[in-house]
Amino acid sequence: MATTPAPIAATTDKAGWWTRFFAILIDSIGVGIVSGILTSILYQGDTGAASGLQTLLGVAYFCYFWSSYGQGQTLGMRALNIKVVKTDGSYLDLAGAFLRYIGLIISCLVIFIGVIWAAFDAHKQGWHDKIANTYVVRA
Repeated sequence: MATTPAPIAATTDKAGWWTRFFAILIDSIGVGIVSGILTSILYQGDTGAASGLQTLLGVAYFCYFWSSYGQGQTLGMRALNIKVVKTDGSYLDLAGAFLRYIGLIISCLVIFIGVIWAAFDAHKQGWHDKIANTYVVRA
């Protein structure tokens, strides 16, 4: 009986938790700096009024770079040579990247359990990866 081969992404070397952590840290610092600059220019530093802009900036950044437009790599991920792919090895579309972002928010809201999950999961997937059917692999 012939067996079907596993998708290439399933056998690719997955990125470890600390590598993923430092990539998101780099991205968060960069988005925070841009957000701070835009807040000071557009809202004269009123962070309460700018919270919607800050959220929109974060969503746009991560959805663009996680999708095929950014080839699955944010700037932090490029620096650490990792990328996001679907479990079949292809890149996410914008809807899939948005779903992963919503999953990341959920993973963070429950005291980061969904994010920490990736450190102990056999496929190194956090809840957001499981929700969007993605892996973070070495690029």
